[in-house]
Order: sequence, then structure tokens, then C-alpha cells
Amino acid sequence: MALPLKERQTTEKTTRKSVSSPLKFVPLTINAIPSLRPYMEAATSRTCDYSIGGLVMWAGYFDYSYAIYRDTLFIKGVTEDDITRPAFSFPVGALPVEESVRLLKEYCRANEGLPLVFSAVPEEAVETLRRLGAVNVTELEDWGDYLYRASDLATLSGKKLGKKRNHVNRFMIEHPDYVFEPLNADNLQVVKDFYRASHLDDSKPALADIEREQVFEVLDNLDRYPFEGAVLSTPDLGVVAFTLGEVIGDTLYTHIEKMDHTVNGAGETINKLFAGMMTARYPFLDYINREEDTGDPGLRHAKESYHPAMILRKYNVTL
Repeated sequence: MALPLKERQTTEKTTRKSVSSPLKFVPLTINAIPSLRPYMEAATSRTCDYSIGGLVMWAGYFDYSYAIYRDTLFIKGVTEDDITRPAFSFPVGALPVEESVRLLKEYCRANEGLPLVFSAVPEEAVETLRRLGAVNVTELEDWGDYLYRASDLATLSGKKLGKKRNHVNRFMIEHPDYVFEPLNADNLQVVKDFYRASHLDDSKPALADIEREQVFEVLDNLDRYPFEGAVLSTPDLGVVAFTLGEVIGDTLYTHIEKMDHTVNGAGETINKLFAGMMTARYPFLDYINREEDTGDPGLRHAKESYHPAMILRKYNVTL
């Protein structure tokens, strides 16, 4: 016999409250780096969302928290195109994807029916989620990563990169005494001073103000990040550009690249010299990920002008 409506509603509420989840999410901060690194190194995607810089630098903006359960990393945050919409990253670790999705469904039920939405899903993972019940798949058109052949950026050889090569040659002719060196404790302060005094984002890319805060946070805690960097300077101008990146597997992720836009060729020169330095240091590097353009026309033009080998497309997926 069916229960009266009032009793049935009470029973349903009790059932919902009794649902629990073994996933215990905690805020993702710089302190999480040692715990995150093994999972970033195990990830098969080359998108920047599976790098320390991609996670920790943007943890505040995307409201990231994380849980590690049965040797699998779960990330909770918001969708990249709508920071009011809760979402999860595609899990990484020992558990089969089917089990990870089951755990996330369980977590969502235990948290007032939170919808199970994945964001920044790499293209190669979309079909897996389709098989597990995806009902909506939407490409994040402004959030695809620009992936380049490392050798292309290190040499700028070939006709299609001739203009970039000319900018580098002009810089070297106008500044024959330029200095290119690793970014380290000896020059860290002058790099901070340069960035603090400069208005480097003259095209005001999307999220530029937030990024500026994050760059200072990285510089202030550089010894805690698995980053390597370089500085370009001249005797008369001082620092004109600096960059920081992270190597995972066969890919260098360029997380930070800042230059004085009034100095002709400064950006192209540090790009080329850093790519050359890193490919010499890591002969197995095949790719350089220069990340997204976030829909900014100026950034899009700059990234396209280097002729990427491919765009790493990402998606929102609702189960």
C-alpha cells in the first residue's frame, strides 16, 4: 500500500540525507602541489588543465578543491565559461573511469542533487563520457590550448615563421649586448620590479587583472612551484621580458610570458630563446603548450601567428 504523501516526503528526505560519499574535497592551494604532481605526471592529456600551473595559479578564480581517493584525483570547481556553474574535472588516477563517475554521482546525490557536469574535458575523453550517459556536450570555443612543435618555436625555421624570425633578428641587431639567462634567486627581485612598474597587458586580455595577481603570487613563492624560467635584458633598458614554464612528459607548458611591448622583438626573442634553452635541457620535448586565448582577439592573433600544430579542444559535458 502506498504511503500517504506527507510520510512519503519525509521518507524521501531521510533517504537523501542518509546518502554519503567517500569523496572529501578540500581547498586547492599551493600546499597541495606535492600531492597533485604525481597525478599531473600520469595524466595523458596535454591540456594545461592537467598541469600544476593550470590548477594552482587559477584555483581562486575557478574555486578549485580536490579529493584523492583510492589513488585517484578528483577536482571540483566551476565551468570555464560560467563561474557560477559547479563542475568537475575529468578524474585522473588508478580507478576506472566508470568507478570514478559512479563516485561523483554519489557525491552529487549526497550534496542536494548537485548536477554532474564536467568542464575542460579533453577531446579524447568525450567519447568515454558519452558511453557513460552524457546528455549534453558543448565545445568551449574560447578555451582550446594552442600546441606547437617545440622545434618550430626553438628555431623559427621555414617560410611561415619568417616574420617572427625577422623580429628576433631586429632585436638582436638593435641590442647586440642583450643578456638571456635563467630566472633564479639572483634576478628574481629585478623581475618583480620590472613587472610591478610596467603596464604589460596593453591589450587587456580577458582575466588580465586576476592573472597579474597570480604572476606575483608565483614570483613570491617561486621555490615552491615546479617551474623553470628565463629573463631577457639589455644594458640600457634592464629587463625587457621574462617567462616561466613547466615540463610534464614531452610537453613544456608556458604559463607566464611577459614583455615590454614597446621594445621591438622582445616577446619573439624570449619565446625563441626559452624554447631553445628548454629543448636543449630536455631533448625529449616534442611540444610546447602556450595555453588558451580566452576569447581575446589580440591573444588569438598572437597565438595563431606562430602556426600551432593543433588546437587542443575542450568541452563541457553533462551526465
